[in-house]
Amino acid sequence: MSEKPAGTAGAGTPGGTDAAAMWQNSPPGSLYDYIRVASFSLGPDGRIEQWSERAAELFGIEARQAVGKDPLEVFAPAVPGQRSGTGAPFLGEGGLDGREWTGLVPYRREGQEQGLAEIYVMPTENEHGERAALCVAVDVRALRAIETDIAASEAVFGQSPLGFFFFGTDLTLLRVNESFAQTFGRPAGWHRGRTPHDFLPRTEADRLASALRQVLDSGKPVSDIQLVGPVPGRSERRRWSVSLYRLHSGSGRPIGVAALATDVTGRRRAEREAAGVRRNLALLNEAGARIGNSLDLETTARELLDVAVPQFCDLASVDLYQGLLVGDEAPPGLADGSGELRRVAYASAVSGAPVDGTDKPIQVGEVHRYPFHSPCAGALRTAHVQTVPRRESEEGPELGAVVQSTLVVPMVARDTVVGLVQFARTKGSEPFGERDTALAVELAARAAVCIDNAWLYRREHERALILQRSLLPPGAPEAAGLEIAARYLPGNTATEVGGDWFDVIELPGHRTALVVGDVMGRGLRAAVAMGELRTAVRTLAMLDLEPAEVLSALDEIAHGLGTPGGKQSASRGVRGSVRAADLSEVYLATCVYAVYDPVTRRATVANAGHLPPVLVEEGRPARLLDVLPGMPLGVGGEPFEETEIELPDGALLALYTDGLVESRDHPLDEGLQAFRDALTDPTRPLEEVCDHVLSALDTHHGEDDIALLMARLRGLPETHVGDWTLPPEARSVARAREMARDMLQAWDLEDLVDTTELLVSELVTNALRYGEGEIRLRLLLDRTLVCEVWDGGLVQPRRRRARDTDEGGRGLQLVGLLSAAWGSRRTPIGKTVWFELALPDGDSPPPDAVEALLSLY
Repeated sequence: MSEKPAGTAGAGTPGGTDAAAMWQNSPPGSLYDYIRVASFSLGPDGRIEQWSERAAELFGIEARQAVGKDPLEVFAPAVPGQRSGTGAPFLGEGGLDGREWTGLVPYRREGQEQGLAEIYVMPTENEHGERAALCVAVDVRALRAIETDIAASEAVFGQSPLGFFFFGTDLTLLRVNESFAQTFGRPAGWHRGRTPHDFLPRTEADRLASALRQVLDSGKPVSDIQLVGPVPGRSERRRWSVSLYRLHSGSGRPIGVAALATDVTGRRRAEREAAGVRRNLALLNEAGARIGNSLDLETTARELLDVAVPQFCDLASVDLYQGLLVGDEAPPGLADGSGELRRVAYASAVSGAPVDGTDKPIQVGEVHRYPFHSPCAGALRTAHVQTVPRRESEEGPELGAVVQSTLVVPMVARDTVVGLVQFARTKGSEPFGERDTALAVELAARAAVCIDNAWLYRREHERALILQRSLLPPGAPEAAGLEIAARYLPGNTATEVGGDWFDVIELPGHRTALVVGDVMGRGLRAAVAMGELRTAVRTLAMLDLEPAEVLSALDEIAHGLGTPGGKQSASRGVRGSVRAADLSEVYLATCVYAVYDPVTRRATVANAGHLPPVLVEEGRPARLLDVLPGMPLGVGGEPFEETEIELPDGALLALYTDGLVESRDHPLDEGLQAFRDALTDPTRPLEEVCDHVLSALDTHHGEDDIALLMARLRGLPETHVGDWTLPPEARSVARAREMARDMLQAWDLEDLVDTTELLVSELVTNALRYGEGEIRLRLLLDRTLVCEVWDGGLVQPRRRRARDTDEGGRGLQLVGLLSAAWGSRRTPIGKTVWFELALPDGDSPPPDAVEALLSLY
């Protein structure tokens, strides 16, 4: 029988589409890839009429040597004394007499040992109606090898403790073993013909199906796919590790995917427990290294929370007895736990979740008392840990809608309770266990010892420490489009307190506020005023007001701080008037406030009686900026003006206090000229420029504090800015998403595309719904990604918590969940709503928009 490729017969076969579906041009498959089946035919005379190429390959006899001969002569050459002829047994017992015959026939290949073939004889008729036979032959050794392989495979498949299963090319299960059936909780026969979606949750089934397709298409194995799902009859969810590899036929054709599944739930649990132990040890090690580095109570409390959140818990707060903070000789409160406490630190890894769950959460700095029967009062009273699980009642959850469990841990030092720490975990986190409780006690104890030491030290140096902390300049401030360097030299090196300050405040839209101020006067009172004014400046800056508005508000604050008691001081006689005048002098201050926009490369400057900034451009001498001087802060009643200045890239902007350029040894003009002469090369490293200025000028006169803030202007490249104007129509939402997606892809920020598209859609939709006029969309790329949406409406967005039954109202909640920060500000013609996203760093994944959406319901 001649053999042809399967597809050759279908080329000219009638039958249209059906014939094409039946006759496929593909290599042979299944069992015939492993067993080389040979064929030949016998004529009516019992001699060989046709001899296939497979037969020639199997028996080592060419067709010209076999055709026309007796089969016995072909399979077993004549032996002396043996008669040749039609001696093949299947000629008399099958085939030519109309019966089928199967038997073993020996054969001998030249130069090889004797072989044994199994031959199947099927009777046929030729075109004349004469009896003939078609014979199929297989080498018995190949059959035995297949049988051995099948037996070994059955033994491994059936007896293995690991779960084996096979998928066909259509991704349906062909076979599973008993171990797999037991692992997934259903009989082995149930799985035949099933898909992953029949025994796994949808998301896990999609992952497995995708991996199966990948292995089937590429041929590359995939190892240790972690799948999670329920098992019928069991309450807990199980975790499996699945490895996949492609199966091939003998000819190399893919015939399916084999998989190995192992239940790793127990191992995973053990790994989590071991990881928990390692994490706790690492946390204790970190606590030992980080807690207690400062002899300041609040700093120590914050260090404790920095260690605990989010590594140990999701929410945490520290309350210390008020007497401890004000420096009383006998610090802690009453033995019944009802003493006054102050919230000194709070940390949260969850947006908008108060740790105490009250309608009015306790704010940092607030003095309060806990009810007598509350767990917190009990912990203070007994000095023992209180575990508070989440309890639902008619009044609602006791500890807030998101809190799952809380540990209330007293802080004990020298057998005295000095405060209270609350560690809380939210829904989705594991409840606190015994190991967690012991760790919480250890963390609180370490912090308590450090706090007690700080309190002992504060009794002697409290004022100096408070003022020293308030005067420390920010370390290595960073800002978009700016390189910053700063120096601060106190006039009194013994106490390191004074009234000068500087600040670098990041504003929305990658803008930066540069602030330098000087409180008139010296010593403790000047330092107190400086700390209050600097805090007020940062608070006002966060409101994103214009520079002139910031100084106006700061002027009112300074004026109010300078007249304690208000008008009543005038009725206290001469002595009261002198004290009021003295304080009023302290709270007079000068300040320059500049906002730099790296996109437009322009700065808006407002001045309150301060020395003007100095600008240094390459190739030009340093010059004083022409800004309106304004009145000092605290005078009141005088408006402040703004000056807008264009600043080229590479230029240097210097803000300073008068202590740098003013001295009793020379007039102010000489000091200003010496300062400008020292700024001759703006291209030098900024730290070197600062050091050069301090060394060139007389900075050791000890007459006044010195603050120097220098910024090299870089600006944002045009390629890092995307700016579009959209018409106020519904299709602008889709257009905004498309432009944002294209820009992020051009910036290679594919990881942020989904989140950005979602948030841009929310903001543009809100602009269409509540705004007016054209919409402007702008994307800015620097250390973070900022998106801004302008519109002509004056109504500021307000975030609210939507109820479960509300169809809307979750847009700004979603923005808050997915963005690093967001807000809105007024513009001369409307408002701007913005959000900020952190750039991918490779260590942490970007925010998951799907999880954020699900968390809103």
